[in-house]
Amino acid sequence: MKIIKLNAIDSTNSFLKDLAKNSTLENFTVVATDNQTNGRGQQETTWQSKPFKNLTFSVFIRFKNLAIQHKKYLNFAISLAVFEVLSDEKLPKLFIKWPNDILSANKKICGILIENTFIGDRIKNTIVGIGLNVNQIDFSNAIKSVTSLKIETNKDYNLDFLLKKIISKIEEKVQLLNSEKFDDLEQGYLKFLFKKNTTTMFKDSNGNLFMGIISGISKDGKLQVTLEDDLIKEFGIKEISFA
Repeated sequence: MKIIKLNAIDSTNSFLKDLAKNSTLENFTVVATDNQTNGRGQQETTWQSKPFKNLTFSVFIRFKNLAIQHKKYLNFAISLAVFEVLSDEKLPKLFIKWPNDILSANKKICGILIENTFIGDRIKNTIVGIGLNVNQIDFSNAIKSVTSLKIETNKDYNLDFLLKKIISKIEEKVQLLNSEKFDDLEQGYLKFLFKKNTTTMFKDSNGNLFMGIISGISKDGKLQVTLEDDLIKEFGIKEISFA
């Protein structure tokens, strides 16, 4: 792996995307920064991180033959890679919240942003942005339900060591993806999916509340929820949230 370290940058995903446009990158090139000033998350949200306390980085991954129809397995692979590294640290109540947040003790500890480039019906490459709360213990009052490794374990972590461990695990999971071990990836993801098979209150995009049970992920990556009449309905990322 090639790691490019920057003192400060607005967004590692944006920087790496520009780099990929203007040069030929080695597979699994990483851009990491001690201070990300305008990190991006899902649904145009921002990722806030205290300088020198956390991991904020992006990874460039090139594919030879990954079909667009299999892109949900890419999400499974990346989510599982981060999850398994954190699981080694014995974090409490660790889950993957659809599509790819990592929770510990019902609080967000990691956010993932996946941005793909397509050629025809194939994924040419992807840039994976990861923000992981590591040694930060104080968060803005405006940011609710977040935690960090240090809060949960009362330990300080070496950021460089943790970064390399996550990248190695991503390489391992991408190898499963390239080998089309799709069932293994899906089973692993669903095993740790937050609120799966549990009756839960949801809110739709119109603000309506309803009860349902997460039953799986559709072929195109949507969340499948079984409703009270046993009807299974599928929801996109902007169409549903936990109430």
